[in-house]
Amino acid sequence: MNNSPVPIAFPKRQPLPLGATLLAADIGGTKTDLGLFEVSPGGLALVKEALYPSKQLGSLSEGIRHFLGNLPLPERLSIAFAGPVQDGKAHSTNLGWDIDIRQLARDTGIQQAFLINDLEAEAYGLAALKKEELIRIYSGKAGSKGNAAIIAPGTGLGEAGLYWDGATLHPFATEGGHTDFAPRNPFDWELLQYLQKKYGHVSWERVVSGMGICNIYDFLRDVKHREEPAYVKERMKEEEPGAVIGATAKEGCPISVETLEIFTRYLAVEASNLALKLNATGGLFIGGGIPPKIWNDHLQAIFLEHFIQVGRLRPLIESVPVYVVLNMKVVMLGAAWYGRT
Repeated sequence: MNNSPVPIAFPKRQPLPLGATLLAADIGGTKTDLGLFEVSPGGLALVKEALYPSKQLGSLSEGIRHFLGNLPLPERLSIAFAGPVQDGKAHSTNLGWDIDIRQLARDTGIQQAFLINDLEAEAYGLAALKKEELIRIYSGKAGSKGNAAIIAPGTGLGEAGLYWDGATLHPFATEGGHTDFAPRNPFDWELLQYLQKKYGHVSWERVVSGMGICNIYDFLRDVKHREEPAYVKERMKEEEPGAVIGATAKEGCPISVETLEIFTRYLAVEASNLALKLNATGGLFIGGGIPPKIWNDHLQAIFLEHFIQVGRLRPLIESVPVYVVLNMKVVMLGAAWYGRT
């Protein structure tokens, strides 16, 4: 499968034949990515793709009908959804959508339909990646095998596990991004108290995500009284704040640089938490829409410094290889490959 370095096990069912078509969807809190694929000798070929702002779609079935237009209905529909999935139903934490896969199949006329969590789909998507679409930022222990984990900051914070059966990895979803944020020092405690006033419960998602970047920036500006340049303030009025912070950090804006440094530290801490909980000696994968946009040598050094600070289990964490996923379509690819098999 695209000469991927990651051995993923897929559900055992009748695979689609050559020439059959499949519609895959990546539904996130910000965008909905739809892709029509055709089964080809090399695997799957993307025939058509469209990106929609999620909140502008009246419903998913409406978006699918618009996307397909006069095209024939595909044989299968496979959806990756940003939220917990139970018995073919899901509710989006950051979007407010509800999906019932059985009802969606009836509404669209597509008879075979599948619904999985978006991070589970991202884990399946690792099998569709080429070697150059993964950057190994930490070698870990040579030849290390075992369970793996994936952490993906985007609109929210997604986390998933991959169980190692001795030969292949089996993805499964978690909602670990919604567990409690754990401060380590006085700065973190001050941030926690600030966010508790705003949200009540403070999860890791509140600091390791797009909203997390904005929360950290606001805290630095409003509580720690870091200077906000006038040009940044003006850009915030017209553009998405998280994107402005990322762009101005690259330009050297001090408050934006500090924001991404803190964000990366928190990403490292929660990544090591996840790796410990899953005993992820087979690897930790950093996915999501944010890391490929902001990653650089400076942030990588911060990540690696804090990733291994776990006390007595440091030797275990030092054995874990760490990768950054560069392909921004990995969730949709995972949904497509999951639906094909």
